[in-house]
Amino acid sequence: MAQTRIAPPAARAEGQWAFDQKEPLNGNELFKQQDDALNVRQRIEDVYSREGFASIAPEDLRGRMRWWGLYTQRKPGIDGGKTATLEPHELDDEFFMLRVRCDGGALSLQQLRTVADISVEFGRGTADVTDRQNIQLHWIRVEDVPEIWRRLEAVGLSTQEACGDCPRVVLGSPVAGVAADEIIDGTPAVRAIVDNYIGDPRFSNLPRKFKTAISGSPHHDVAHEINDVAFVGVVHPTLGPGFDLWVGGGLSTNPKLGVRLGAFVTLEQVPDVWVGVVSIFRDYGYRRLRTRARLKFLVADWGPELFRQVLEGEYLGFALEDGPEPPPPPGGRRDHVGVHPQNDGNFYVGMAPTVGRISGELLQQLADLVEAAGSDKVRLTVEQKIVVLDVAPEKVDPLVEGLEALGLPVRAASTFRRGTMACTGIEFCKLAIVETKARATHVIGELEKRLPTFDQPITINLNGCPNSCARIQTADIGLKGALAGGEDGYQVHLGGGLGLTSGLGKTLRGLRVPAEELPDYIERVTRRFDEQRLDGELFAQWAQRADEEDLR
Repeated sequence: MAQTRIAPPAARAEGQWAFDQKEPLNGNELFKQQDDALNVRQRIEDVYSREGFASIAPEDLRGRMRWWGLYTQRKPGIDGGKTATLEPHELDDEFFMLRVRCDGGALSLQQLRTVADISVEFGRGTADVTDRQNIQLHWIRVEDVPEIWRRLEAVGLSTQEACGDCPRVVLGSPVAGVAADEIIDGTPAVRAIVDNYIGDPRFSNLPRKFKTAISGSPHHDVAHEINDVAFVGVVHPTLGPGFDLWVGGGLSTNPKLGVRLGAFVTLEQVPDVWVGVVSIFRDYGYRRLRTRARLKFLVADWGPELFRQVLEGEYLGFALEDGPEPPPPPGGRRDHVGVHPQNDGNFYVGMAPTVGRISGELLQQLADLVEAAGSDKVRLTVEQKIVVLDVAPEKVDPLVEGLEALGLPVRAASTFRRGTMACTGIEFCKLAIVETKARATHVIGELEKRLPTFDQPITINLNGCPNSCARIQTADIGLKGALAGGEDGYQVHLGGGLGLTSGLGKTLRGLRVPAEELPDYIERVTRRFDEQRLDGELFAQWAQRADEEDLR
């Protein structure tokens, strides 16, 4: 087919490589062009790990080291009011957050034990399950990084491109290949992308981060609407099971939901289509302003029709079939918590750690339970939860009892424990304004005491800053950290959602809840919802129609 070419814009250059606009337009573009960020690994191993933190060059410390999953963490004792006023070197602690990428959320028993042991030995026992199916460790010294890499890579794990302007972890359904109601198993596509393209220098200098999701689950369990590219399981009327293609999703301070291209992608085509989309981002993405450097801005300017034309004509060389829209997910929750039948007579068991916060010691104990259950497959979810696959029927009850004894509820998980997420917060993050993990844990405990019989699904997401790592705009109750009179508080977003209630929440003018009043506020709004909801009505639907005073 004929190639589709885009004419260069007449407006100010945006640093688009397709138009030969390769002169660096900001500091990030400069350091990426000076040296491929992936090359920093050799300096970490040969210089920085031997000579210590003080030897790290600034452009590596706050730039290239991210391509290997390393961010400096926040120096303890710096309050949120100083986040935007201090220089980067004043916020840096001499320890790192290390992000371990778990593509498709997949961990073997051996990998789980390795991460647990690294956490205990090198990370002061820290471990967080993120809403991107990663595990994050803290308190990591640069001197220990080479040994940590050696142990991770010996069991098939990596931190490569876990952060940075590159393809981040590929999200996948936690129950891919085993769910009884699965449309199609996307695992082969996840593996093909990771094995062939992660670490590829062709894609190691993108305008900004690039997020991918692939799931054949009818429950829409990878938050496809807020990824740069997503492949969503559908059944074509003549071609059978495959994927619907979405592009241009992302949140942060300028949230946009992804859009359908109307194109059907077979399982075998997914890697090539992925390469085409990421190549468009590399070549046409905006590199002048970091705030406009995500794919969502290009998609918004082009529109889905032109984007598809360029993808097919300039990058694929063939036309994709038109395809059906994904049906809405069935009612109920999509976090996979509980005991569920697999397609082979076994069961998968989902547990709910509180806002993803766990410890190395707890991961070690979890590994013992997984082994006793005869499983070798653990999965992380985009809801900060953990799932164990391939549990024989007679092993289910002992596993559930063991998990709940560890404080990892399965059948006993409250709606608040299941539905609450939180980002890293001021404890470790240099961008944060307020505390999140401990605050969310306190809120859950209070709501469980005050509303013990409330069982409707509800999502409560806490974020320490406006960047929305915890997806505040797509939660029933999204809470964005903000300071009010020098005190910790939260701006409220209401009525957002993904799946059945896909959309962005609304903010109420002037509503900012002090941190200590969060349980009171959430209890008040939740009770009003319970009193006023119609049969089958979800919180997000009620919040969009409720009187404003009922939302305060």
